[in-house]
Amino acid sequence: MSSPDAPTPTAKTEPSPMDAEEQPPTKKPCREDDERVQRAARLLLQSPILNVPQAMLCNDFTDAETKDRALQQRVRRLHGKLHRGVVNPDTLVDIEKEYEDYVPFAEKARDFLTKSTDPFVAVKVCSKSLDAAGFVKLSKRESFRGKLVPGGSYYYTVNHSTLVAFTVGVKFKPGNGFKIIGGHTDSPHLKVKPMSKRGGSECVQLGVECYGGGLWHTWFDRDLGISGRVLVRKIDPETQKEKIEQQIISIHKPIARVSSLCIHLQTAEERGAFKVNKEEHLSPIIGTKTLLEAAVAKQLNHPGEDGDSWNKGQEPALMNLIASELGIETKQICNFELGLFDCQAASLGGIKSEFLNSARLDNLATVYVALETILEHSRSEDLVEDDMISLVACFDHEEIGSSSTQGAGSPVMSDAVDRITYALAENGSRRDTELHASAVRKSFIFSVDQAHAVHPNYSSKHEKNHGPKMNAGVVLKTNQNQRYATNGVTGFFARELARKGKTKVPMQEFVVRSDCPCGSTIGPILSANTGIRTVDLGMPQLSMHSCREVMGIADLTHCLNLFLAFFKQFNELDNSIEGMIFVLTSLWAEKKLQG
Repeated sequence: MSSPDAPTPTAKTEPSPMDAEEQPPTKKPCREDDERVQRAARLLLQSPILNVPQAMLCNDFTDAETKDRALQQRVRRLHGKLHRGVVNPDTLVDIEKEYEDYVPFAEKARDFLTKSTDPFVAVKVCSKSLDAAGFVKLSKRESFRGKLVPGGSYYYTVNHSTLVAFTVGVKFKPGNGFKIIGGHTDSPHLKVKPMSKRGGSECVQLGVECYGGGLWHTWFDRDLGISGRVLVRKIDPETQKEKIEQQIISIHKPIARVSSLCIHLQTAEERGAFKVNKEEHLSPIIGTKTLLEAAVAKQLNHPGEDGDSWNKGQEPALMNLIASELGIETKQICNFELGLFDCQAASLGGIKSEFLNSARLDNLATVYVALETILEHSRSEDLVEDDMISLVACFDHEEIGSSSTQGAGSPVMSDAVDRITYALAENGSRRDTELHASAVRKSFIFSVDQAHAVHPNYSSKHEKNHGPKMNAGVVLKTNQNQRYATNGVTGFFARELARKGKTKVPMQEFVVRSDCPCGSTIGPILSANTGIRTVDLGMPQLSMHSCREVMGIADLTHCLNLFLAFFKQFNELDNSIEGMIFVLTSLWAEKKLQG
């Protein structure tokens, strides 16, 4: 697969039988062209004449001077199918209308997913959007005191791979609660080992390690790029002292490939069960030694001059590529955290373009929707009436247990509640534990991670009454063994917000079969660490943890509408429920006293 930056090859089309003139280059098909073709074909269906004049076709859907014959041919073919009854005209109306309202938001998601190749890059992409929207970047090393004001919008990062972004309601008072949307930035992929050099059979390879629980057979025969964080040694021009910079790179070039073993060299048993040895079979090939000998010789002239044993263990071709990308010398590279990703761009698929095909949907689809929610909330009138903190937290390392300084198991979430509450408190001389406790009791977390849609080829894997479908709504996840944090009250909150929102959101239920294991999320971890009420939600998808996943485009919009309703209406709903509980408790106590 070629790089997304490479020029798209020009499609070849047959000359029109109606005109033997030289054809101009055809333009890339787009949705507008599809709609014009369908409209023109339906209009021409009114006439039994198939050989329609060229001018008539041009005038209907494109500039007559352009004479785009590729489109003309498409109209002629579709017109013929309509005329013969091969295609039902009513189906064309569905193709144009049924999902068109969801397409613009899905196309933005497609671009976000293509750019966000790993947690570091995803956080960088989000940060650029937040900067452009006027969010103020905070430093975790400095106090937030004196920097936050009601009506303000802020964000900070942890390890460059975890993101916390929030808005302060104009009517916020210290001790008020937090409306939190939590997700994660990481996905299963192949990580480059600390000593990347590896080879065999005159091929140059990279040593890689499996991150998370991936469907590793799906990584074979894919065109792979590389991205992540690089530590670069530089000299400060002012102080002339050495400093270390962290730089984020994403190389959208098919530089690596994990190739399958041909069928002719496999036994019948090996053909029947594709078993992957993660150490032996997943090392990607990046070149051949004969072609890279010069690069090796060049690299060997530099490492070791300063006794850097780490540098000596690196594949020279990789080091040269990184140095070229960053515009530095290879000896300036002092460490990296790199991973491989599928170069194929995200795309809309299906007959009606109703699916989003992409890598890393789990869980960058959530990150995208959460980002768009906080951006929209920050510029809406709702912020003026808001008396709470609206916060998005996207953690790293969920796929490997969340136990790290930037994972959901760290103090990141509780620190955010504590520091923001303290920074906005009237008495700044000391931290008020009561304010923090009050904020926790009034807060609520949406823990959002992708959900398992019913696979039509494996429908028996789902509990028959709890099988979510793609494009059918947001999924509420429940597990009585607390693999998900949902309980009766928090589940009701989600359903009620979906029902009461400006745009009603369809909801689905998921419970794993009793004879199947159940995955988990950041929900139970956050609720246990912070004491904040939590519900587990997600958007349904297929092929979870594959190199390439798929979900419905309508669910992106459904999720956005639910998030917006959460930020706008949660406090009102919370107060009504708390009031109802108080009334019921009082009536029960009074009845008890009476007898």
